[in-house]
Amino acid sequence: MPSLNRSNKNAEERFRDAFERLKLGVPEILPRGTRVSQNNVAKEAGCDTSALRKARYPLLVMAIQEYVDAHKDIESVSGRQKLLKRKQKNRNAKELIVDLKRQRDKAVDQILYANLRILELSETVDDLRARLEAFQPSATILNFSKDGN
Repeated sequence: MPSLNRSNKNAEERFRDAFERLKLGVPEILPRGTRVSQNNVAKEAGCDTSALRKARYPLLVMAIQEYVDAHKDIESVSGRQKLLKRKQKNRNAKELIVDLKRQRDKAVDQILYANLRILELSETVDDLRARLEAFQPSATILNFSKDGN
């Protein structure tokens, strides 16, 4: 909620208060987690972004820039950047799923082909065994005894 006594403060005080709220992560106008920047300080103060100029508030602008430089690695990633990162991760996961499905389908095709080939070869083996038996002489076992009978 914006302060009700905003009109009682001069512009520089409003900018400084807004700067402190953003640094503490408790903005009143902007969403929580908004990063500190010169434009965001102006917005949090309820002013146009062009109102916070270096020519008019040199010490405040310098303090904001120093803070931003000191915390650029610590600053949280913006919501948009998080969303883009999540979309990229989802895209990578979707591409992985598509690739895995392609590999699965190829493996299934190879298994089906191998099973068909095994069936064909088994039938060939059975056929060749049958033909082999037809060519082998069937020997009748005669019982010749020593006594000549």
